Amino acid sequence: MTETAAVSPRDQAQILAQAMPYIRKFHGKTLVIKYGGNAMTDPALQQAFAEDVVLLKLVGMNPVVVHGGGPQIENALSRLGKKGEFVQGMRVTDAETMEVVEWVLGGEVQQDIVGMINRAGGKAVGLTGRDGAMIRAQKLRLIDAQDPSKELDVGQVGDIVSIDPSILKALQDDAFIPVVSPIGFGENNESYNINADVVAAKLATVLQAEKLLMLTNIRGVLDKEGQLLTELTPNRIDELCADGTISGGMIPKIAGALDAAKSGVNAVHIIDGRVPHAMLLEVLSEQAFGTMIKSR
Repeated sequence: MTETAAVSPRDQAQILAQAMPYIRKFHGKTLVIKYGGNAMTDPALQQAFAEDVVLLKLVGMNPVVVHGGGPQIENALSRLGKKGEFVQGMRVTDAETMEVVEWVLGGEVQQDIVGMINRAGGKAVGLTGRDGAMIRAQKLRLIDAQDPSKELDVGQVGDIVSIDPSILKALQDDAFIPVVSPIGFGENNESYNINADVVAAKLATVLQAEKLLMLTNIRGVLDKEGQLLTELTPNRIDELCADGTISGGMIPKIAGALDAAKSGVNAVHIIDGRVPHAMLLEVLSEQAFGTMIKSR
């Protein structure tokens, strides 16, 4: 509040006027937001995120939040004496780990986010992929990056078969803000842990979202020298993956973002969730944050 008080009435009016074209442009449009990183763990950033989501809803946009929860899952596993294991950016998920993933993501983390948004004046509703039979999944077939003839078993990690967005559309029509945990279900009712970046990208595609915003712990995609790459094309992405610049957990994030861009999502941005209100600045101003993924 002190920052706002330091701005003169004239400057405040100018800021609001500059936001008007973007409010008009994106009114009624869907924005899918992947919420993760420091923005999920720093109290000040949590509050800024919740306020941003509520404001976007109040000015007529339709935000859909998809969240991760890697650090929270890791903490829960360590309390049980288990250590998380990752293969090519994917968490190895045995049956016991899957139980932890479900109660951490679909319970603790999801309800914290719902509560935050509600406290900020919104009406959030928490969902997993089971609700409304939203996310049907199957076991992920993970090909070994070093030896394409091999397949790696990462347990109950899911690959999305289909998404039925009808429950999300019904909630949006009633002024609710959906908060989605990245858990799907299989044909035998088994649960699957799905990468949250992948879920966000697929949801953005199915919902024909105007924007996909992916909050991270870095400024965006960086080159070998640590310089920000403001735009990425498919060819450049291939080059960066080949030389190891894009690796680990960034691989599914970039792959999902590129898939969404190729499937008609108008703008895909990987932005720095450590910057207060970065999401609001991205949507309602000319200021560009992070890396934009282009379809070609």
